[in-house]
Amino acid sequence: MRAAQPLGDCYAGKSPGGSAAVSSMLEEASLSRLSARYEKRFVRAYASRVAIVTGGGSGIGLALARRLAGSGARVILADLQGDRVEEAAESIIREGGLALAVKVNVTDFSCVDDLVRRISVENGRLDFLFNNAGIAVGGGVHHYSIEDWRKMVEVNLLGVVNGVHAAYRVMKEQGFGHIVNTASAAALGPSGRSVGYTATKHAVFGLSISLRGQAAMHGVKVSVLCPAFVKTDMLVGGGKYGKELVPLTAEELNRMIDALKPISPDAFALKALNAVSRNEAIFLESRMARVMWWVYRLSPLLGMRLDHLMVQSSPLGRTLR
Repeated sequence: MRAAQPLGDCYAGKSPGGSAAVSSMLEEASLSRLSARYEKRFVRAYASRVAIVTGGGSGIGLALARRLAGSGARVILADLQGDRVEEAAESIIREGGLALAVKVNVTDFSCVDDLVRRISVENGRLDFLFNNAGIAVGGGVHHYSIEDWRKMVEVNLLGVVNGVHAAYRVMKEQGFGHIVNTASAAALGPSGRSVGYTATKHAVFGLSISLRGQAAMHGVKVSVLCPAFVKTDMLVGGGKYGKELVPLTAEELNRMIDALKPISPDAFALKALNAVSRNEAIFLESRMARVMWWVYRLSPLLGMRLDHLMVQSSPLGRTLR
């Protein structure tokens, strides 16, 4: 498969210190061990399969696509960032993988539907849809414009709905397939720093766990990924199409990110694809996020209080004023 081609007019629109270097080396060593452990399982699960990954031009989407292609899957990277997704697909091809780049606006159902139908017809099947595209708008609710709300809902929620609506019908008809939606650890409780983003991710989480039972009757699997802190563009400024309404200083931002101890997109993708290969309903990588989820489930009031304290004690608190 060659990197290429939009589907028509509807497609639009830290210097590492010693400790950071050591952490990076330890993560790479851990990834190597996990890769070796999962290799046979990934080949069984993904070799010769056809997978569409939205938001595939960067971050988690690109990391998922690379791992899938490395396991023998045919990967279609769909992203609004045309040049970037082309480069991403070409890099996978250079590594020996099968990849196709398509510029897609996930908020346009007709474009998503055309992509899903075209790929399923050309390949005779569609095994996976990774609904991964998303944006974030940082700041207090009083800083949002109504357009900020609309954009988050259109991309984060309706973008997933469009993918599900297009792919589910194809998968139901063929009697198999796996829809994987990227929500967030923020979907599992309160998140006072990112109200709009969190609202959309709660909806994605609810959609996913509710559809799973219905889809199983037709041989279709549904999983939801809940990343916590991953080193992507979204962690700094909301991503290419998101924004930070009350910017932090560079010092505050670096201090906040260091405190979060984010993992690499590749580390998240490796563990997420292991969960998907095992048909896990919910994948939550962060131990701290799992603890917070259990606290919130046991005592919602305590969970909300802890979230409030964490926001107020960090540089993020200033941006809510």
